Amino acid sequence: MAETDTKDVLKPFYLRASEAELCVFELKDRLSKLEAALSSKKDSGNEDLLKMISDLQSKLQHAEAEIISEREKAQKDIQKLTVENAKLQYRVNHLVRALKEADC
Repeated sequence: MAETDTKDVLKPFYLRASEAELCVFELKDRLSKLEAALSSKKDSGNEDLLKMISDLQSKLQHAEAEIISEREKAQKDIQKLTVENAKLQYRVNHLVRALKEADC
């Protein structure tokens, strides 16, 4: 009985999964048709567009690499500043304690 309840509960999910798989298949088919159409029309001025797209992709990759580099540099700086801050906090606490002992 519990097995049939489980199957009934899962039935809509299986249905949606099947629909999604069909949609993916259709999208792959459309993509392959578009790619074929694009490759056949290269001679009609798409060459410039493809070059522009390639250049933009290259610039994007360069910018992403720069961002990653800057993020890593910032993380290293944060770590250094955190260590320095902890050291300074320790010194401040030690100096405050020394002043309190000197006042007594």
